[in-house]
Amino acid sequence: MEDNPAPTGRTLMDATTFRVNFSYYSVRKTYLCYELEVKESDDWVRVEELQGFLRNEGGDTHCERSHAELCFLDRVRSWHLDEGKQYRLTCYISWSPCPNCAQKLVDFLGQNSHVRMCISAARIYTKVSGYEDGLRRLRDAVDRLAIMTVEELQHCWDTFVDNQGQPFELWPNQEEHIQTESQELKDILRNQGN
Repeated sequence: MEDNPAPTGRTLMDATTFRVNFSYYSVRKTYLCYELEVKESDDWVRVEELQGFLRNEGGDTHCERSHAELCFLDRVRSWHLDEGKQYRLTCYISWSPCPNCAQKLVDFLGQNSHVRMCISAARIYTKVSGYEDGLRRLRDAVDRLAIMTVEELQHCWDTFVDNQGQPFELWPNQEEHIQTESQELKDILRNQGN
């Protein structure tokens, strides 16, 4: 079974699914965990009922064979967020967006000035040419684009995973993987394609 109901009625990701997809193993699926916050006075307040996860090629039937980011944008649009308020979306994604999805995210943010976004990826998706330019365009549109930290992996484990009360444990060499991917992302974002 891939997901289980959370106590709040929210669906949680299976622990093995999380371990396989958010570690440094090369898998074909992309999982995206998301949270929404709304600005109230000077504070960002999490909207508990608008947090969850989805994946590419599955989940919602209208998103069959779509990338996780496109399914996510469909979901966000379905929320009909009040343009008079400020929102912040935080996405934890198993692979960084491909160039096409990066552009769709940039376009969405350009059309929705009341929405800000932070993206943390477990790995950099390098399978499609132009991924570097896509990541640079995305960097310019979002508040934060980074590789997931140990703390963010822990947060996802605690928030989105049916962990059965088990503590989060790093995979072997995970910290080295994070450092390597973080340096690669910094190099991509620093290089302007010259």
